[in-house]
Amino acid sequence: MDARRANALFPMGAESAETELVAFRSPRAPRRVALVGNFPPRKCGIATFTADVTEQLARFRPEVSVDVWALEDRDAPLSYGPIAGTIARDEPDDYARAAQAIDATGADAVWLQHEYGIFGGPDGEMVCGFVDRVAAPLIVTFHTVLTEPSERQRRIMEHLVGRASRIMVMSQRSRDLLVELYAVSADLIEVIEHGAPDRPFGREDEFKARRGLAGRTVLTTFGLLGPSKGVESVIEALPDILARHPNVLYRIVGATHPNLVARDGESYREGLKALAERLGVAHAIEWSETFVDTPDLLDQLEACDIYLTPYPGMQQSTSGTLSYAVALGKAVVSTPYVHARELLAEGVGVLIEPRSAKAIADAVIGLLDDPYELAALKARAYARGRETIWPRFAAASAALIERAVATPARNAPRARPSFHGVRTMTDGTGMFQHSIGIVPDRRHGYCLDDNVRALLLINQAHGIGPQERQSLAMIYAAFIQDAWNPDKRAFRNFMRFDRSWCEDLGSEDSNGRAIWTLGRTVEDSSDPDIQRWASDLYDTALPCLARFESPRTVAFIMLGAAAMLRARPGHAASLEALEQGASLLERLLGGARRPDWAWFEAVLGYDNPRLSQALIEAGEVLGRPEWTACGIETLAWIAERQTAPNGHFRAIGSETFGHPYAQLPFDQQPLEAQAAIDASLAAWRATGDQRWRTHGAAAWSWFFGANDRGVVLADMATGRCRDGLTPRGANINCGAESILAFQLGHYSMLALAPDSAGDSKPRTAGDRVDYRAEDGPRPLAYS
Repeated sequence: MDARRANALFPMGAESAETELVAFRSPRAPRRVALVGNFPPRKCGIATFTADVTEQLARFRPEVSVDVWALEDRDAPLSYGPIAGTIARDEPDDYARAAQAIDATGADAVWLQHEYGIFGGPDGEMVCGFVDRVAAPLIVTFHTVLTEPSERQRRIMEHLVGRASRIMVMSQRSRDLLVELYAVSADLIEVIEHGAPDRPFGREDEFKARRGLAGRTVLTTFGLLGPSKGVESVIEALPDILARHPNVLYRIVGATHPNLVARDGESYREGLKALAERLGVAHAIEWSETFVDTPDLLDQLEACDIYLTPYPGMQQSTSGTLSYAVALGKAVVSTPYVHARELLAEGVGVLIEPRSAKAIADAVIGLLDDPYELAALKARAYARGRETIWPRFAAASAALIERAVATPARNAPRARPSFHGVRTMTDGTGMFQHSIGIVPDRRHGYCLDDNVRALLLINQAHGIGPQERQSLAMIYAAFIQDAWNPDKRAFRNFMRFDRSWCEDLGSEDSNGRAIWTLGRTVEDSSDPDIQRWASDLYDTALPCLARFESPRTVAFIMLGAAAMLRARPGHAASLEALEQGASLLERLLGGARRPDWAWFEAVLGYDNPRLSQALIEAGEVLGRPEWTACGIETLAWIAERQTAPNGHFRAIGSETFGHPYAQLPFDQQPLEAQAAIDASLAAWRATGDQRWRTHGAAAWSWFFGANDRGVVLADMATGRCRDGLTPRGANINCGAESILAFQLGHYSMLALAPDSAGDSKPRTAGDRVDYRAEDGPRPLAYS
């Protein structure tokens, strides 16, 4: 292409294409994004990029609202202006605070800009604690993808990848590295080239005149000055260039990198100046020694003829100034680092070997000797730059956000789930514990926890015949009976596939659940013989388990005791269990409580609402309104923590375990949603307060996509349920615990739903009965 052809394609002073492109913007739903990274006035490339993202989305995609969270050095604070907040980069607690604040805004996504050096800790590892606490879908832009990471750098990268809903990189090479070296699914990654301005082509003379450079041939390098820029090679090339083209001026624009200044002062820059003096080229170099903002940078780039990026390192995957230079139609001479290889391919620029003054001199002289080729190179660059201009970048960014955002479903079915999922996980021994996908995993055998839940389900399940009901009840009951170890006076839990037990004494919680199920079987089973068996084993086991003091174990025992008292009023051991259990929970609440923590423990765990449910049921059975009130208060507290800002259910994540006075959002488990439904039913029956119907319905809807990732976990047609919600979506396995939580949750929803049959109204004071008396229920008024 010659100069005449170039000018025909891109006439000097041509109108910007932005207006035309904006007209084709497609309408989208409003989105709110928390953008995390460096931000101006911090002086670095990522700060500039984050500012560009914010400005260009506001300009071209106003449906995307951006909240900026800037990384801050507390020892050297900056004035950021109107942003959402800051994160002290070296303070782990501040990452947790920011994550909580971001979640409270109801952000649709969190967009993290990642570079190892900008976060706190070795290699910036504090970023891991931040992403662990973010509930909204995470988008990560990897500004650097290392080919030879250290062990810690790889661990950090893999952690971020494991949390990300979408990943953005700005070069195809970075995408390939993520796939090849980090085993990232290609479907997760989007390549969005660095954005660039859309300015008219060919205005060098105008902008040279503004700076007093008329008649000069201007070469430019821009960026925070340091050894990584390779400026030494250009200075060493200048003698040969000036010998051929004496009117050349080399402009070195940008402050010295602040980290370099902090360590060595300006000794590096002074060394470069000394080199120029020795080579006799100091007169042909202009130093601009301040950090320039983007508008000034663009004006300075417009005044140059050839843009040089002689970087010695080949791994740099992104250079914002390179994108700007190409979009402005500059002839570029560059070493073949990742971004340059891709952006300057097919004759868009000139690639040279690194650390070679001769290569630079030859390339620059060759272009200046051939004005037609120089003009054609500029035209090719300008044409390539139309692919990266800000309207296109903003459109791609908005699409990236849209693909990451979860859209929680709102309509959860009330039909009865199929029983097929339970059948296929059950054999003649009991219910298998785990699965691989939907296939039972025999390697992990069986456990008491799942078989007692299965018996709970059989006691109330609809749609199965009496023979199948008795057959399955006998399988699960036999498992429970065999789990009882009279020598240890407690239940075992884990059984191998060959029916040998893995231990002599199971966990306290599995023992508590066994008591709960036995009590509920006495209350709910339609088979008198099964009821009698359950009552006998309950009477044998309950006194033996009084020594357990784990809060959840105590709660499970209390739930079993409350059920037994509803079936057998006046049962002495059950009365004692409720009194002791309620007293223990009250003491625990007083010990762990603080103004912002109305809970029984300093650490949240699994099945959390069961603690409140146990107090509510104990208060209702024994006519102790103070216990009911305590249960309602604590249930309201945990329910608030398990409700996202937009109202959907957000289960306490399993990663919370072990973190005092904290809450992490993943992984979310069906067990917690079922417990919320059951506890809401108990609260609604006790108070008639409609908010418990609302909360229970939210927990039920969690199974059907009203969750933090908008994914459906339960299948009505098969009765199966996925094992949980992870940062990346559903855990595809369908184990017994999850299937049973879903199935049991359905029957609690039947009782809680306004249009359900059966026990579908709350109890009132006039309905209350005294379960303490052995001669049968009688009305019990509030005291």
